[in-house]
Amino acid sequence: MTRNQKYFWSAMALLALLALPVAAMSQGMPMVNVTGGKGGTQYSLSLQLLALMTSLTLLPSFLLMMTAFIRIIIVLSILRQALGTGQTPPNTVLVGLALFLTLFIMTPVLNDVYVNALVPYMEKGMSFDKALAAAEQPIRGFMMKQTREDDIALFMQMARKGDAMSPESVPFTTLVPAFITSELKSAFTIGFLIYTPFVVIDLIVASVLMSMGMMMLSPMMISMPFKLMLFVLVDGWSLILGSLAASFVT
Repeated sequence: MTRNQKYFWSAMALLALLALPVAAMSQGMPMVNVTGGKGGTQYSLSLQLLALMTSLTLLPSFLLMMTAFIRIIIVLSILRQALGTGQTPPNTVLVGLALFLTLFIMTPVLNDVYVNALVPYMEKGMSFDKALAAAEQPIRGFMMKQTREDDIALFMQMARKGDAMSPESVPFTTLVPAFITSELKSAFTIGFLIYTPFVVIDLIVASVLMSMGMMMLSPMMISMPFKLMLFVLVDGWSLILGSLAASFVT
């Protein structure tokens, strides 16, 4: 198995491990029988299968909320708005770029899940509870490094659980919203720093046009080529993506 294949199956394994509790809780659910049609045809649907399929549609979104995806997609969206290019690059390109950059950043975490949770569970007979705990540890460690202490304290206070004595004492249900809040703060801070140079260009172009008496001409029409030229000359995509990846290194 190549390294890329191993990392891909690590991501799939993490998704499967998160889906297993739903399947476990749905054990013993009855069958739903529906009779209809002219011939009285009877259809059977297992509630266990229904619960599992429903969870699989929601788990990708939940999983992305616990990774670097939030910060990356927000920064890229703000960058597109700052450039003033409308829907270029399109949403599909931005989401795809954010997904692959997220996979690049989360590779050590996924590799840890693969080695310490999936392989022992599939090959060495590790119990499900121990495998789930082993898969949770690297994800918790990643989120804890990116979460501000003030956000953790806020949600601990809202949950009325007192102050956290150690990182291990923070419940996972409290850590996730604190992590998302911290990621939103970081993303908008980076977005502000990216937006500022482009606003300066817009102000300069607007001032020049007004001084020339060309008030009917849209400043955005003139400033966008200059912003694109500046972004290309400084190798903007490499700087932005490299800085985003480096922002997760602790």
